[in-house]
Amino acid sequence: MSGKMEYVTCTAPVNIAVIKYWGKRDEKLVLPMNSSVSVTLSQDQLRAKTTIAACKTFSNDKIWLNGREESFDNPRIQNLLHEVKCRARIQNGSDLDQLLSWKIHICSENNFPTAAGLASSAAGYACLAFTLAQLYKVTGDVSDIARRGSGSACRSVYGGFVVWNKGENIDGTDSIARQILPHTHWSDLHILILVVSDQKKHTGSSEGMQKTVQTSELYKQRVKCVPERTDDIIDAIKNKDFDKFAEITMKDSNQLHAVCLDTYPPISYLTDTSRDIMTLVHRYNTFKAQNKVAYTFDAGPNACLYLNEADVPGVISIIEYFFPPTSQSQHFITGLPINTRAIEKEFISNVTIPIQPDGLKYVIHTTVGDGPRVCTNEDSLLDRSGEPISPIAEKRNIDSVL
Repeated sequence: MSGKMEYVTCTAPVNIAVIKYWGKRDEKLVLPMNSSVSVTLSQDQLRAKTTIAACKTFSNDKIWLNGREESFDNPRIQNLLHEVKCRARIQNGSDLDQLLSWKIHICSENNFPTAAGLASSAAGYACLAFTLAQLYKVTGDVSDIARRGSGSACRSVYGGFVVWNKGENIDGTDSIARQILPHTHWSDLHILILVVSDQKKHTGSSEGMQKTVQTSELYKQRVKCVPERTDDIIDAIKNKDFDKFAEITMKDSNQLHAVCLDTYPPISYLTDTSRDIMTLVHRYNTFKAQNKVAYTFDAGPNACLYLNEADVPGVISIIEYFFPPTSQSQHFITGLPINTRAIEKEFISNVTIPIQPDGLKYVIHTTVGDGPRVCTNEDSLLDRSGEPISPIAEKRNIDSVL
């Protein structure tokens, strides 16, 4: 190993679960109570990007997140670094001893607003685990390593449609993610992210999970029914059966928020606008006499809608009708372009939901995407001295990215 700086840059995607991960059987190892299933979103619209540099002249480990230097003592970061280095030593013997002894600089940023509540921690920790693996020449599955940073991060290690098996082993060695099918399998599936609020949620996911596991009676029933639901939605994905996929997705989202309300004291992540979106989706599906749209909500008020590409223009016209932006901003709908379509007046006339100007902050249109990518040297976030190339104006807390 030469004395020059070694560095690598990678990107990783966001994933949105259709069968939710909620509750751990082991807090330290981040082992879930149930398996979960997710859809990986396109990195063209939503991704984390990380550069890691190692050099023998670095005096300290450093990390910058969205332009702000943060403490390197974050336990999650330390867990990932320890796990990757251990695996590197096993796989490479003494060949990397010099590199493994060097201090590192990490620089990470998102290309999407963390206020959207889009599980940026999943993308951030998946990107960190994947980039560390590239730097230290670690091969094979690293989803179990990403899991140690953030549970759902293990699913962002893969593109397309992913299942995180809860595992049975006490040490968590079988609690890993695997790809069900690649993103090309169902390229017609599109996603609309409806951002209802950019306010910080009153109960964090980790705290909420602990309280639910400890106090909710309904949660015990949820854990029992998830395995069958997981098998059913995997079949729906394989068959591209949207009607079945949509029903299971919405039922699982509803159940998650039901057990949150059954938690003591109760946890409520949804707002009136969130519930209006749910009503609107069900009314639209009834009007069409089949499931055309599916909603899902993570631990927050913002909706993720799944639908086929042909239905995007019609659904967008309805969203703009009921949640019109008061300003003529071109940024209300971002991401993939959308062809306009006249609103279906017969549907509108039979819906009693009130029109809510500025009820949504904005909408992101995207599709299913691939897994982490290795970038070129030109994409590096660090310069030749190991310092950030260009600070980002917006500052965020460490948990918003990692």
